Amino acid sequence: MNAPTGTRETGPGGGPREMLRRLRDVMAGIGTPQERLDSTVQVIAHELGAEVCSVYVQRPGRVLELCATQGLNPQAVHRLFFQPGEGLVGQIAETRLPLTLAEAQKHPKFAYRPETGEEAFQSFAGVPIRRSDRVLGVLVVQHVSMRELTEEEVESLETLAMVLAEVLATMSLPGGEPGRDRGPVLIHGIRIHEGVAVGKARLHQPRVVIGGVVAEDPAVEHELLRAALADMHESLDRVMESEALSAAGEHRDVLETYRLIARDTGWIGRIRDAIDSGLTAAASVQKVRDDTRSRMGAVKDEYLRERLADFEDVALRLLRRLAPGEDAAAEQAAAEQAANGGDPFILVARSMGPAELLDYAGDQLKGLVLEEASVTAHVGIVARALDIPVVGRLAHLIDEVDPGDLLIVDGDNGQVFVRPGDDARSQFRESLAAREATRARYAALRDTPAVSRDGVRVSLQMNAGLLVDVSQLQTVGAEGIGLYRTEIPFLVRREYPDVEAQTDLYRRILDGAGDRPVTFRTLDAGGDKRLHSFVHDVEENPALGWRALRIGLDQPAILRQQVRAMIHAAGARPLRVMLPMVATVAEFRSARAIIDLEIERAASRAAGAPKNISVGAMVEVPSALLDIEALAEAADFLSVGSNDLLQFLFAADRSGERTATRYDPLSVVFLEAMRRIAVAGRSAGIDVSVCGEMAGRPLEALTLAALGYRSLSMSAVSIGPVKEAVISTDINALSEFTLYSMKKSTSSIRNRLKNYLSDRR
Repeated sequence: MNAPTGTRETGPGGGPREMLRRLRDVMAGIGTPQERLDSTVQVIAHELGAEVCSVYVQRPGRVLELCATQGLNPQAVHRLFFQPGEGLVGQIAETRLPLTLAEAQKHPKFAYRPETGEEAFQSFAGVPIRRSDRVLGVLVVQHVSMRELTEEEVESLETLAMVLAEVLATMSLPGGEPGRDRGPVLIHGIRIHEGVAVGKARLHQPRVVIGGVVAEDPAVEHELLRAALADMHESLDRVMESEALSAAGEHRDVLETYRLIARDTGWIGRIRDAIDSGLTAAASVQKVRDDTRSRMGAVKDEYLRERLADFEDVALRLLRRLAPGEDAAAEQAAAEQAANGGDPFILVARSMGPAELLDYAGDQLKGLVLEEASVTAHVGIVARALDIPVVGRLAHLIDEVDPGDLLIVDGDNGQVFVRPGDDARSQFRESLAAREATRARYAALRDTPAVSRDGVRVSLQMNAGLLVDVSQLQTVGAEGIGLYRTEIPFLVRREYPDVEAQTDLYRRILDGAGDRPVTFRTLDAGGDKRLHSFVHDVEENPALGWRALRIGLDQPAILRQQVRAMIHAAGARPLRVMLPMVATVAEFRSARAIIDLEIERAASRAAGAPKNISVGAMVEVPSALLDIEALAEAADFLSVGSNDLLQFLFAADRSGERTATRYDPLSVVFLEAMRRIAVAGRSAGIDVSVCGEMAGRPLEALTLAALGYRSLSMSAVSIGPVKEAVISTDINALSEFTLYSMKKSTSSIRNRLKNYLSDRR
């Protein structure tokens, strides 16, 4: 995780430290804000040996306005505008990434504006002007010759942009405050968890305002950094050693990750280099933080992008110790707390790890909105356990939201209203009231078994992946845990957990479940779930690559250690083990042989092995479906992973925006596959369940019951709606109608089923 250290060279106008001081003196000098900005672009052009230097300021609506230039036509100042994403300037503001081109006019985003007179210039380099996570504008330099700036030169430009940002934030240029529009804003994203919520914005990582950017004495700044690092390390060590944390499970693993990053020599070295260039300690941390975000922002891998949250957390911990006197940060935190008071709040974050959300769990947390994060983000698992709506991939969320702003989260439609008007508030209050009434209705059914009108009983169980989930078994009336994702605790650990650590976790899960059954799925790593402690090769199609059971078969020690821990944890209690992504019957038999070795090992020792150990297979690969009868004969039980089975059967990525909803699980093709699995289970005399998202949707759950499934596992919040649907339906009559509809249709029977059930309510 070491970041490469950079080097600083002397620029055309002198050393970097002198260049920053000259720029600061010009910007802090006398004259109107426009005059000082005009002098600024002249200094930067001279210092970098550029024929052109221009500053574009972001205005309300994120429109970028040319506010000062050296080298372009001065008549274009305050008359040239770029929309978000338009041209090279708009792209830099939109992506927040630097851009350097030797031949700018050949770039597809180049937007020629004749009023600028820029046709004489070949090269182009620009960086975002950022302050406290907000883009205030774009700084651009251009040259007549064709040249691409080096990495060191781009870093120098970014450093100058930091100084410029501090001054722009205090300048009163014509047109108002840069980049701020205090009116209502609607931001569209993607649904991570459904639901609606209203509350005041609370920032997960409060902004730390840096008062000074240019250092007077580097030695003083190095000492400030040393003291702040020592204080931060000591604080993290105290937290790790606290008695309360010993029972916090995943929290400890996350903090251990933070502690390792906080001591990373490459990261600290880059901060020291920035101080040597002339920045204050706080500004140096902020610059390295911005650099890391820019580098990670260009990475396509969702898992690696989510690791940016670890760097963000450590950088902010350090910044809070370095902000001048910490008064500004303290005042801001106090203002944010006062703005929220004891009112319901919506948590706002750029990104968030799966365990961090637990710090906010409580009655006042009503929703979570994320600038980044995909539908497969692990924080969504915790959010589902807490039953709060989550919307992700909200472009420019951090730019638009201030602490205390009223937010409406529409998780059902993947959108967020920022500072909504009266009409929107009224509409969503009505929606919330209706949801509360529905929730109370579900709560009243908690102790009622899911038995249909005609006496068909369906076992409704929970999917879980964290200890916090287990506590909800009693609350929602779940009959057990039909799927425990054992990989979730692995994902937040830097080191691979040994048998003792795994045993402790599994024992606590079984203890929490009491007499309710728990089905442990063995490690489903690989694909989009990459472990810190394991080397994953780069694969062109990771979802189809070396993952899940394939890793366990190739590295049998991993599977044996996990099963050994489960056996130790179970003691005399029944144990259910489920193998993920079984592609062939031969794979299942090979894995079972490995498990049998551990059973024999335990039986030969004093503690012994559980008397009842069931080994089942997940059906989520089409090849297993084609040989389902033989797999049903070999396994003790089957569980359908409908999410993966659907995407593999139709070759459609379930996380892709254009393919996620393209194929309906209630299509005849998919229902016929599900029916065949249920029939195979009945013929073999074994239980067959469904643990994918299909099981948690009332209409789909009823259809599964109609096909013969008598055990469904879902998120805790889905149990109430599904139970109510089962209780109010005649399953046998629905079964006849479903099979009839499948014969009469070649596509989805969703509307047929909806109409049928509607007529009988």
